[in-house]
Amino acid sequence: MIPKQRFEQILNTFAKSFFQGLLIIGPFALTIWIIWYIVSSIDNIIPAISQQFYPGITFLIVIFSTTLIGYLGSKFIIGRVVVDTFDYILEHTPGIKFIYTSLKDVMTSFVGDKKKFNQPVLIKTSDNPDVWRIGFLTQSDLSSVGFPNYVSVYLPHSYAVSGWVVFVLASNIVTLENVTAAQAMKFAVSGGVAGFHSDDNVFKAPE
Repeated sequence: MIPKQRFEQILNTFAKSFFQGLLIIGPFALTIWIIWYIVSSIDNIIPAISQQFYPGITFLIVIFSTTLIGYLGSKFIIGRVVVDTFDYILEHTPGIKFIYTSLKDVMTSFVGDKKKFNQPVLIKTSDNPDVWRIGFLTQSDLSSVGFPNYVSVYLPHSYAVSGWVVFVLASNIVTLENVTAAQAMKFAVSGGVAGFHSDDNVFKAPE
């Protein structure tokens, strides 16, 4: 018969080890699952191809085709004309316009020449001069909507895909130097746990 105190110690050790295992396996398993889900979903679009050849071939075809379309659309006049034509049609089709423009705006915010989340900043959101929030400058001029000298900043939530946008005086923001957009987003989403690990990108507090 195991003594009660000894049993509780074993149980606590088991629980701690289990959660430690989750911390180790969880991120790895979720990453593998997400990749598998994406590849399987794309394969299911054209199942005959995947079954006849190899699993994942549809995924490679989609990746290659997307890259080819992007190259032709940006490097050749004819490709640009075709892309602009489809873009115009979708942007002027009732019902489809809202969905298409919304998705387009979100995607261009992250990739391409018009991406918005590429300038990390710190902003003052309270009367305490020692409290700052990390965010991303999305609009540098809001005078067109009646807010001269104001800018818009996106503030991501930690451990979520959501966030909120604030209008703030340009004088109340500080650009984060020597910090990439990816590092800033990782820092914000992780609640500061990720930190800034690169020796070449040292986080400097505003003066």
